Amino acid sequence: PRRMRNFFRILRYARPYRRYAVLNVVFNLVSTLFHLASLLVFIPFLNLLFGQTPPPSARPAVDLSIEGIKRLPDLFNWRMASYIQEHGQMGGLIFICVVVAGCFLLKNLTRYFALWAIGILRNRAVRDLRNEVYDKILDLPMRFHTGERKGNTIARITNDVQEVEFSIMNYIEMVFREPITILLSLSLMIGISWKLTLIALLLLPVSGLLIGRVGKSLRKEGLRAQQKAADLLSTVEETLTGMRVVKAFNGEEQMRRRFRRENEMLNKLNVFTLRRRDMASPLSEFLGALVMVTLVYFGGQLVIGEGATLSGGEFIGYIILFSQLLAPAKGFTTGYYWIKKGGASAERIFELLAIENSVKEKPDARPIAAFNDRVEFKAVQFAYDEKAVLRTIDLLIPKGRSVALVGTSGGGKSTLAGLLPRFYDATGGKVLIDGIDVRDLRIQDLRGLMGIVTQDSILFNDTVAANIAFGQPGMSMADIERAAQVANAHEFITKLDSGYQTMIGDMGNRLSGGQKQRLAIARAVLKNPPILILDEATSALDTESERLVQDALFKMMEGRTSLVIAHRLSTIQHCDEICVIVEGAIVERGTHAELFAFGGQYRRLCDMQAFD
Repeated sequence: PRRMRNFFRILRYARPYRRYAVLNVVFNLVSTLFHLASLLVFIPFLNLLFGQTPPPSARPAVDLSIEGIKRLPDLFNWRMASYIQEHGQMGGLIFICVVVAGCFLLKNLTRYFALWAIGILRNRAVRDLRNEVYDKILDLPMRFHTGERKGNTIARITNDVQEVEFSIMNYIEMVFREPITILLSLSLMIGISWKLTLIALLLLPVSGLLIGRVGKSLRKEGLRAQQKAADLLSTVEETLTGMRVVKAFNGEEQMRRRFRRENEMLNKLNVFTLRRRDMASPLSEFLGALVMVTLVYFGGQLVIGEGATLSGGEFIGYIILFSQLLAPAKGFTTGYYWIKKGGASAERIFELLAIENSVKEKPDARPIAAFNDRVEFKAVQFAYDEKAVLRTIDLLIPKGRSVALVGTSGGGKSTLAGLLPRFYDATGGKVLIDGIDVRDLRIQDLRGLMGIVTQDSILFNDTVAANIAFGQPGMSMADIERAAQVANAHEFITKLDSGYQTMIGDMGNRLSGGQKQRLAIARAVLKNPPILILDEATSALDTESERLVQDALFKMMEGRTSLVIAHRLSTIQHCDEICVIVEGAIVERGTHAELFAFGGQYRRLCDMQAFD
């Protein structure tokens, strides 16, 4: 079944740490032996106490052969009988208590070491899984991130990985430990009475089938619960991101109702899943008790009936062994349900890991260290889910020249700019740098040639200096300050509480829009790229901030090849060429003066802004 395949796929993450699994198995085996020994020592004691078994007259010979190992109980009987003869029955009782206490001490000591070993394996495997999910998120192209809800992605690396840890990893030891306990217990039970064991083996599968019917829907409901948890997380993420709008439009009650609806559905799913899962434990215990009562009835006949084949001590020992068999069998059942529940989360994780990255680097990708000649878009087309976004774009940008893209929203300007650093790949035509298709270049080298400033200045919850030097470790403070001065940011940075070491909060929310944008420009300046992509870099700013940012952009663009996207046409009048894009096609191109005089789309855009 698929859920068990997911379980074994999760176990793949434990493979590098299999030595800890081996240690766990060894320590669990020793622990189980001591546990069973602590129970079995009561059988000879009870038989001697009741006078049902005469003590061995001579010390049995014990060695490493199979026969010698089989004589171990006789050796124990002989030791205990000798002790009882010397110290009386009270002495024998003390002897048994000391042996049992010693067995339990060794059992729990080895159990601790088994838990220590499996704890390392479990946590390291989960760490590796979480790392792989995060690496996949970083690796997937922008096309995935623009189409996927952030909350759903966050849920996979948090809720789903945590569910895998709690359900599958918590019970990974059960796979190693419980079968050992069950096999050893069954072996000893067969040694005491094969007839009773046969009855037990006939009854246990029947109870197992009854228990199995309880959890059939667990995986399906677990998957629905995890999806609903992702929806809930998405709602929280959207609320936090859009808090200003929520409050400005009195949307608190609407968001509250939406959250509570999602939360109530999650609650109902969790209650249903837990009810099914929790039913497994009492049901298995009750069915186990029924099996035990049946064994007591048949076993009692073997002790007190005609032609008795069991002694009283053996019968009591058998029942004790069977009662100890129920715990691992019950643990196996409970663990199976947890694994089914965790399989749903594992499925969501593997769905993410299986997503094909449409922007792949070729195995023989060429390095590129410098930009020398031109950027060219040759018959470029791009479609998103079969919907055409760009239609046969031809555009040449010689080195050192600046080209502006203008037009109405949704025309495809940002998509065209995103093809250059391979955020997306063209579905037709080629994007060339110095005559080389960007798909033939190393992605890291390609993006290393570019500095990008967008309308949304993306900053991180770190210091000002760390944000400017993002992606460029080892930069000196002098370099960082020079970049800030070019970006007209040095003055306001020095006025912050801790200057360049000031923490700026999530998304830089402790700064104004203009300050954030100037930090984003400083980051691009510090990178000192030969190619600049400016995507609506000033559209969200007030007039004063726009002037400072515009000045910073002019300084940064000097001597660089620039691709500029702008709504405010006043900011791109100096560009060497302006291309008007309408519905994915270039309909006009030329300088500002040429296009203004032509009186087409560009002139209409200028006239509209003149009335703003």
